[in-house]
Amino acid sequence: MFRGTLIRSGNNAKTVKGDGEYETAIMYLAPFTLAGTNVCPMAEQAGCVAGCLNTAGRGRMTNVQIARINKTKRYLASRTAFMAELVADLEGFVRYCQRKGVKPAVRLNGTSDIQWEVAHYASRGDARGSVFELFPEVQFYDYTKVYKRAYREMPSNYSLTLSYSEANPRYAEAVTKAAAETGINLAVVYRTKELRDYFVDKLVQYGETCRDVFDGDATDLRFTDPQGVIVGLYAKGKAKVDTSGFVVG
Repeated sequence: MFRGTLIRSGNNAKTVKGDGEYETAIMYLAPFTLAGTNVCPMAEQAGCVAGCLNTAGRGRMTNVQIARINKTKRYLASRTAFMAELVADLEGFVRYCQRKGVKPAVRLNGTSDIQWEVAHYASRGDARGSVFELFPEVQFYDYTKVYKRAYREMPSNYSLTLSYSEANPRYAEAVTKAAAETGINLAVVYRTKELRDYFVDKLVQYGETCRDVFDGDATDLRFTDPQGVIVGLYAKGKAKVDTSGFVVG
């Protein structure tokens, strides 16, 4: 287990399924507007506020929520200082993985949807750039509801998976269109594991996207998924009772 000030590994039941060749560290911030400023810009349109995994597992603990809010406030108060803190954590995690003999993987948006590829610069030694440029040895990946990100040319070590929702017809249309036009994978959250399992290996259509459904709960390593699939997940935490349309079925 790696414990940094911003990122940690080994404390997420799903990511540890992929431990072996890789180990994943995740940064959990306070989602939506919990810290005063919205760090999930499409949350209302996608209807994922109520079903957010922010309170799943250890997230239901008050001290964990306070820590996430404090981290987010540090990000909002001084991006330069926050990015320096993140670089220090990433350096520590890389050393930890080297000692352990595994490859480092990092999710920066555990409970946020920040566009890290845009205007988030940092320094590492004499080098300056995005964290993706500064840490080519790290595989970064995230889920996102900001569908315009699908059209960008991402760093080779940053993998994005779009997140589907039927809460808003315009959002559903835009996100499935982005997936169809770019080939990026599309994650769909099903009401139950049984429903998700029913659709696995079947061709399913959502809006403009028609693809085979892939079991996305076997591991969290989204960058290892086949390309051009629907990543089928089943609802967890508050999402089990979500009725916004974010959860399907």
